[in-house]
Amino acid sequence: MKKQFIVIGLLLVSTITFAQKKEIKTAQKSIKSGNFSEAISTLASIEALVDKADSVIKEQYNLILGQAYLGAANNDFEKLNTAVNSFENVLSLNKSSKYAADANKGLEEVGIALINSAQVDQKNQAYIEGSKKIYRGYTLRKNDTIFLYYAASLATDGKDYDLAIKRYEELMEIGYTGITEEFYATKKGTKEEIKFSSKVERDLMIRKGEYVIPRSKFTKSKKGTILKNMTFIYLDKGEKEKATELMKKARAASPDDKSLMYAEAELYYTSGDMTNYKKIINELIKSDPNNPDLYYNLGVASARNGEKKEAMGYYSKAIELNPDYAEALINKAQLILDGERTIIDEMNSLGTSNADYDRYDVLKEEKNKLYSDALPYLESASRLRPDSMDIVRTLKGIYGLLSMDAKEKEMGLILDQN
Repeated sequence: MKKQFIVIGLLLVSTITFAQKKEIKTAQKSIKSGNFSEAISTLASIEALVDKADSVIKEQYNLILGQAYLGAANNDFEKLNTAVNSFENVLSLNKSSKYAADANKGLEEVGIALINSAQVDQKNQAYIEGSKKIYRGYTLRKNDTIFLYYAASLATDGKDYDLAIKRYEELMEIGYTGITEEFYATKKGTKEEIKFSSKVERDLMIRKGEYVIPRSKFTKSKKGTILKNMTFIYLDKGEKEKATELMKKARAASPDDKSLMYAEAELYYTSGDMTNYKKIINELIKSDPNNPDLYYNLGVASARNGEKKEAMGYYSKAIELNPDYAEALINKAQLILDGERTIIDEMNSLGTSNADYDRYDVLKEEKNKLYSDALPYLESASRLRPDSMDIVRTLKGIYGLLSMDAKEKEMGLILDQN
């Protein structure tokens, strides 16, 4: 009787195995005809039985399951992820599986699908979904560390700061800089320089005689951007000490890295520490003394600190280096006009005595001088920004106060037309 039971048991296993193979083949046919959802349903009907099947059946089942989910996925992350897991299961069951080549091919295809889908999400501003997809793609192609950087960037754009920090920390752990070598050559007979996708492609075109003067250059490090983003995430989370400590470590490791210096300056500016902000900007000026932006930034910081005289000097320097610096022109005019408030307050406090009348006339002259001093900067700014109606309104008011009737009328017409 025991032998009979064993035979019956063997027959039962054979029947189950046959059923599994039959359903798997049915699913394969559905995939070939593009009926991916039907294939998934067919495979789901034998899922419980597969756990008890031999390794070969499990490998084949996972391969077909991966193909079905990849075909059905479109931009669905869960389906793409299931496809990845299924292909990986084939290889974890048996690296030498006869299905290994197809599983690796499937992983390559789903990796590309994840990256392409993430790009679609980015365009649609579905940043978090895109971050998850591109990170999953990175786990399949860990040599392509740029994908980890993109995953962190998308998480930042989507304001999932916990996820962003996690990805940025991974980048720091692997020592990511993002520095890549770019390859260029000049088209023969012209001065047109072309960038090539690889050294091999560039060198091939040189050998063909179509290009000359090969040149290579390295891109800038992304380390400063990473640390800057991490710093501002910590600031947004209210963790100022952690942000400051992170920046100190970064600067200590790369004291001459300008991108880090700018990031540290932004940290101080955002946290309202204008003293340290100015200190960093002055460091930058030593290596870039003709950069008008740096002087403009010092002007803004000095103005925020109430250091009006210093701010005026910095704005003047920025304008000297770049006469068309609209922001500096506007801010310098505003600083000049800020003196108006004190004069008006004193004028309003005067009485009706002869001395008060005399003082009033003096103050009026001082006030008009402020308007005259600010006027050329505002006029220059208006030429640079003709669409700014705020500047036009300010000019109209000043022209009116200085009895420049024709100019006041001109500004009025511009306002009426807009």
